[in-house]
Amino acid sequence: FPCSAQIATNLPCSITLQPGPDDVGKACGVDFEVKGFCAENLEEKIHKRNSVRLIIRKVQFAPAQTGPAPKAETTRQFMMSDKPLHLEASLDREIYYHGDPINVTVNINNTTNKVVKKIKISVDQITDVVLYSLDKYTKTVCAEEINETVAANSTFSKTYSVTPLLSANRQKRGLALDGKLKHEDTNLASTTMGAACGAEHGAVLGRILDTAAFPSSDVGVEMPVILMHPKPDDSEFEEDIVIEEFARQKLKGEKDDEDEKEEAEKEES
Repeated sequence: FPCSAQIATNLPCSITLQPGPDDVGKACGVDFEVKGFCAENLEEKIHKRNSVRLIIRKVQFAPAQTGPAPKAETTRQFMMSDKPLHLEASLDREIYYHGDPINVTVNINNTTNKVVKKIKISVDQITDVVLYSLDKYTKTVCAEEINETVAANSTFSKTYSVTPLLSANRQKRGLALDGKLKHEDTNLASTTMGAACGAEHGAVLGRILDTAAFPSSDVGVEMPVILMHPKPDDSEFEEDIVIEEFARQKLKGEKDDEDEKEEAEKEES
């Protein structure tokens, strides 16, 4: 019996929160399951031998039209200094694809009598999870600390590149992933955009922090960063869809969901 179903646009995208080394049980995340079964009525108990299930993932691709590149600036006045420090940071585009370097241009106009000792750039992943209450997970996925000095009464301008990757964050508990850590095609979760950004169960955002460090205090700005996958060519969807039994490639030593479920059932019995 052919049928069709449509996923609401305001539902969250499929993500998984990376468990910690000592965590047990199923990881927290968003999954969608389509189940087909044979029964006399809807109240009848569904047996595994009379049903099939298909796990699907909702994903978002980068839009064709992009907006202006983010920019942020701030001015700080210090005690014992007549003039302020002006810090400006900007990106070279609005949307980045997974694995692309993020170019951050830093401009400093230091009219104070103090010396800037370091420049710090970090990329944070911010995940909003709504279950019984609103939980917010903020994880630094990339950080650079550059020993760059800016003398008093001088200007500075330079572009730095940072690349947030899952390979450098595999041990961080609560990190949002597009898939699961055991799958080789997994990467950091893409930024949630559009109607799904206000979803009831979760949203993933990103930001870049740029800081000029002084001996006594720091001056910093924040900018949003969007990390997504490019939209595939339409030709990839023109071919006939073939459904077949297959075993998804897994990392050595990792178990799939079905393996974990079968082991749990054996332990209970």
